[in-house]
Amino acid sequence: LLLEATLLQLASGSHHPFYNGFYYNHIMNDMGNGQDKDYFNGARLVVETSKDPVYSYNGANVTLPCHYRYEPDLGDKRKIRIKWSKLRDDYTKEKDVVVAIGKTYVAFGDFKGRAHIRRTSRHEASLVISDVHLKDDGKYRCEVIDGLEDENDVVDLRLQGIVFPYQPPRGQYRLNFHEAEQVCQDQGAILANFNQLFQAWSEGLDWCNAGWLADGTVQYPIRLPRKPCGGEHLAPGIRSYGPRHRHLHRFDAFCFSSALRGEVFYLDRLAGMTLEEAKQSCQDAGAEIARVGHLYSAWKFLGLDRCSAGWLADGSVRYPVVKPRPNCGPSEPGVRSFGFPSKGRFGVFCYKER
Repeated sequence: LLLEATLLQLASGSHHPFYNGFYYNHIMNDMGNGQDKDYFNGARLVVETSKDPVYSYNGANVTLPCHYRYEPDLGDKRKIRIKWSKLRDDYTKEKDVVVAIGKTYVAFGDFKGRAHIRRTSRHEASLVISDVHLKDDGKYRCEVIDGLEDENDVVDLRLQGIVFPYQPPRGQYRLNFHEAEQVCQDQGAILANFNQLFQAWSEGLDWCNAGWLADGTVQYPIRLPRKPCGGEHLAPGIRSYGPRHRHLHRFDAFCFSSALRGEVFYLDRLAGMTLEEAKQSCQDAGAEIARVGHLYSAWKFLGLDRCSAGWLADGSVRYPVVKPRPNCGPSEPGVRSFGFPSKGRFGVFCYKER
């Protein structure tokens, strides 16, 4: 009896209609009693973004396309609300980017001054991001809200870049998650995400040491299965330790760097330089000593090829080889490392912003 009475009350009471994917026009009635009515107008709101990823790079400007329409077309409508959010890879959390009504918009957080909505056509709601940052990589939701209608679609922004494994001077497996984040930032990079590591693996990255990723998992890419790297019986792929304790567990780091906003160049003296002399030489040239991420990016995107070893900001000595040749290390292209020598005199790689 109680259930029947509740259902009767709901059926007779004033309430909004059940949302079924169609548009309802909310207006006041003409009875003067303050009660509202919802009239179904038979139109459906559709929101569409790019089905393919949108590619960009560090420091560039990028547009994430988004358009909406009504089926059937209703002509000019009242001002709608547009909201862009950045999603986690698992869609469990989002961060506000921009909210707009008409020509008025507000950008949030790190997107202030860098993001706005482009409205060059009647039904456009594209997001423009200027001076793209490394951490802008990811999924974005375009949401259009019109009265009771609320539709959205998701577009993937991917930065063109390079993943490199990193160990600190004190050796292998010394970094907890937060330290891994910091060392990547110190090298002009960020912790890589899984998609970036997978892309690097598909391009040939093979590394047997486990490292932190941006989501707090620990993984490593294997192209050639072997006994010390999970066993010979396993297929090539990304090996995963799953999520690890971010304070207690210690591993290496996989860092991600994108295209440079400047240039990397090499300086040397006949007798070489100590690390401190190398830093001063870069400053004298109007630059700074390059970081590891700078060198990897210059090697990948600018074709930097140098068979001479040079100091980097973290105290390591490395050199980039695009065209392998005798006396320049292994037969594959790559960035060679001499580790962190406590003594010795070398050249230096400097970095200068454009």
